[in-house]
Amino acid sequence: MGPTNVALVKLFRADQALRDAQERLDAATKNVRLQDRRANDAASKLKAAQQSVKDLTAKSANLDLDLRSRDAHIEKLRTQQQIAKNNKEYQVFLVEINTHKLDKTKVEEQAMAVLAELETAQKNSAESATVLESEQAKLAQLKGQMGDTVATLQAEIDSLKGPRDAAAAALPPKARDVFNRLAEHHDGEAMSALMKPDRRKEEYVCSACMMDLVTDVYNKLHTKDEMVFCPSCRRILYIPDDLPPELAVNKKKPTPAPAAEASEPGEKPAPKPRSAPRAKGKLGDILTAAQGESVKNAIDAQQNPQEFKVTIDGKTMGAYKGKNAENLERIIKFRLEEAKLSHTVTLEPITAEPAAAPVPAPTETPAPEPAAATPESTT
Repeated sequence: MGPTNVALVKLFRADQALRDAQERLDAATKNVRLQDRRANDAASKLKAAQQSVKDLTAKSANLDLDLRSRDAHIEKLRTQQQIAKNNKEYQVFLVEINTHKLDKTKVEEQAMAVLAELETAQKNSAESATVLESEQAKLAQLKGQMGDTVATLQAEIDSLKGPRDAAAAALPPKARDVFNRLAEHHDGEAMSALMKPDRRKEEYVCSACMMDLVTDVYNKLHTKDEMVFCPSCRRILYIPDDLPPELAVNKKKPTPAPAAEASEPGEKPAPKPRSAPRAKGKLGDILTAAQGESVKNAIDAQQNPQEFKVTIDGKTMGAYKGKNAENLERIIKFRLEEAKLSHTVTLEPITAEPAAAPVPAPTETPAPEPAAATPESTT
């Protein structure tokens, strides 16, 4: 690979090491963060309970003041009733006093309900205070236990930042910006190594999304100094250390051209049938994605992918690879259902045709020798 691609791989590995250390630090401090969140929640509940107590106390005081005011007014009406000049005036004061008594009863009932709410709020406030104290004690204990671990991981992160920054500085600005943008989009997985599923065939896939790649992608990365992207996931492709040219590029052995069979002398041999082209459009995308997933299953199971002729609704879609027929068919049907498509899928394994037995060359039959002349024939 060229200098730019080599620098990209160096940055990628430094970035991966830094992200791995950061993830370990996040995992180590996860319990502390969770406990801190519980303590904050308990503090919020206590604050809400205390505010409720405060509001209910004020409301109870206002109702108590209202009741005292109503009692004073009723007593004033009774005094006025005692000095009424006639029975009619007396009855008027009596009706007014009874009306104020009814209003006072309603306020008393409201005041009793508020006192009950206040008692409950005070109880909740006391319980919230106890919970907060307990959560804060647990938080302090966890912070004390994690102190040394966090310090060690933080020191490791600080030591990894330097190499990562140095690797980034060695890249051209444009390549660095592209890498940073992809790293942010793919959670640090900005690059993807080439993978060769079948060592006997010169075929490559993207190890991140299992998308088939063009055959000359290896030579392009090996001989040119430019960024090559996966056409599916758009990650930057690179050649891994375990895929040197002697393993990646197959040297084609010269093979003699097969003799064409002709039915009669001078007749041209029939052309070989071409394999059906692969499907395009939405069905093509679904079949390609299903192939990638099934091939990955085969690689994970340490098996060589098999090749099948895929037929949908009686129409040949082309040849696709997978772990086995059952696995590939199941994935295709799942992706069709996911796309809300209904089709009949059939798979037929593709096997290499057996080589034709050589036809022996025809042997010539010697002509019969002429008979020797007899004396009678000479006369």
